Amino acid sequence: MIRVLSVASECAPLVKTGGLADVAGALPQALGRQDVEMRTLLPGYPAVMKAVEAGREVYSWSELYGGPARLIAAEAAGLSLFVLEAAHLFDRSGGIYLDGDGEDWSDNPERFAALCRAGAEICCGSAGWQPDVAHGHDWQAGLLPYFLKKDGITLPSVMTIHNIAFAGMAEPSHIHRLGMDPADFQMDGYEFWGRVSLLKAGLYWCDRITTVSPRYARELTTPAFGMGFEGLISARRGDLTGILNGIDTDAWDPATDTAIQQFRSFRSKSGAVRALREEVGLPPSNGPLAVVVSRLSEQKGLDLLIEALPEYLEAGGQLALLGAGNRSLENAWREAAERHQGVSINIGYEEALSHRMMAGGDAVLVPSRFEPCGLTQLYGLRYGAIPVVARVGGLADTVIDANDAALRTGVATGIVHSPDSVEALSLALIRMVELHASPDLWSRMGRTAMRHPVGWDVSAGEYADLYRDLVST
Repeated sequence: MIRVLSVASECAPLVKTGGLADVAGALPQALGRQDVEMRTLLPGYPAVMKAVEAGREVYSWSELYGGPARLIAAEAAGLSLFVLEAAHLFDRSGGIYLDGDGEDWSDNPERFAALCRAGAEICCGSAGWQPDVAHGHDWQAGLLPYFLKKDGITLPSVMTIHNIAFAGMAEPSHIHRLGMDPADFQMDGYEFWGRVSLLKAGLYWCDRITTVSPRYARELTTPAFGMGFEGLISARRGDLTGILNGIDTDAWDPATDTAIQQFRSFRSKSGAVRALREEVGLPPSNGPLAVVVSRLSEQKGLDLLIEALPEYLEAGGQLALLGAGNRSLENAWREAAERHQGVSINIGYEEALSHRMMAGGDAVLVPSRFEPCGLTQLYGLRYGAIPVVARVGGLADTVIDANDAALRTGVATGIVHSPDSVEALSLALIRMVELHASPDLWSRMGRTAMRHPVGWDVSAGEYADLYRDLVST
């Protein structure tokens, strides 16, 4: 049995803002089938502390980045957890990263440095359990490998890049407050364009780097996708592995999903589409109903989709959107819904509604400019909502384009288009409308999509092999 400490800033179902939480929540159970014991260290946000009320203290600090702190061990939501209780850092209203005005908490570097310091203590055995491998996720866990190396803790570490666009930046004035060595503020260290990058610290000092899809691993070595880290990642190419994300196929199971119970009486995809139209206030139509469930950002290409809408709607399509994010994009989508009868929007997020949208959508749109893996297209495949995706990252790794050869051989699962182009997206949407007009062909694609493997078993095995390799060397 290999023991692994996973350090993450969010973890479903306890606290979630995006796909990182889904991965952190699903991976431990999948690894359990691979003879890997994974425990997860989380910040003590209010929702997390409520879930671990029955936990026990296993370590404490009289002062940790500005106040007292305790480490709590607990079982919650089917997970084995360590939780860093530090009210001065995590007991706040607002979001877990953003304040009530939508701005980053000014002390985010210190908040997540504290999480990493707690992780280092666990790795020393201070909490009564010692892992064989430390696994950090994104910039919030970037100082974990750094602290391990600087403290002389001989434990191998892995850093997973879920989205390199978030580098965990701080001003050089933070160096002493973060507990970092000023001598390491250099190009061969954690310096990044004159500032401190917590992500770079993790990528430089960890033993292995993983990303969440094979294609994204290749993309990160290029200036177009590397966001300034391409040199470092290229230099560490031998330590880089792309392991495709999966989804929790128990939580996302159309046969047992309680969120779509009201759709079951229809006993068909077309019936679920009708029910979703009624729920979101769209009129009956013979054309396809496409859905978007997404963070509203330019990364996701949703500004391009607004420009592509008129031609798609003119061809008979409809669109329902669920999401929140960039305020200007939220307003742009509100305006689009006012202009177009065939568009329905819900600004915000509701987990049950997201399930019903996958069940009741003919297609799911993911026109991202870049996408490390993406989970939305996997949910679509699972529920028979045909993915229409950009040819980037994990989207290209998981969706088989409905070109002539794929249609003839019966392997097509979606529509793949060039990224960052209104014209390419418009053509893809028109292709989707045309394919939908052939009911037998569209149904075959849906059935093929639902058979596509989207779970964690294969990928969990790859992580387990990586851990074993680290432990044996």
